[in-house]
Amino acid sequence: MRLKTIPRVAADASLRAARLPADAVLGVAGRGRDVNTAKLALDRMDATLRAGAGAVLGDEGLKRDAQLRFRAADERERAARLRGQAQSRSQAAAGEAEARREQASDQREQAAERAEQRRKDAEKKRKETKTQATKTASRRQSAAEKKAQEKKQAADEKAKRERLEQLEAKKQALEEKEGALAAKDESARLADAAAAAKAERKSAS
Repeated sequence: MRLKTIPRVAADASLRAARLPADAVLGVAGRGRDVNTAKLALDRMDATLRAGAGAVLGDEGLKRDAQLRFRAADERERAARLRGQAQSRSQAAAGEAEARREQASDQREQAAERAEQRRKDAEKKRKETKTQATKTASRRQSAAEKKAQEKKQAADEKAKRERLEQLEAKKQALEEKEGALAAKDESARLADAAAAAKAERKSAS
């Protein structure tokens, strides 16, 4: 190892040792936006210390290492930002998809409710129509029965009148016949009386 590289190696070892506790804590912390932000801050601080050490020691290797670490931190930050944006877009798209699913579900429910209401209205109208038809048929049947009853009653009354007229006619005929017979009997009696009187006068002569 050249004497020129000894300060660089020492500085690198010191910096690595200094960040070990922080790396251990961040490793246990897992993943997440806050953890990534802390790691980037630690990487930038590491790069800043390396740049400072390179400037103090006049070590171009430390300076280049610091620049590489700065660029790497910038790239990681940019990648994290892009991931965050993609994640936000994905979440927004998922939210919009969920909203569309909910809207479609609401529309299906509303359509089902409207269809059910139309079915109920149609059933109600069918029952009302059936009830009205039943009432109409009942009224017509009652009217027909009433008319038939009135017709039968009129026919019965007519038959009674005709029967009475026939009886009256027979009675009158019998009365006339009886009158004629009585007149005939009276005429015969008068004739017999006249004949008896005539015979009596002859006997007296």
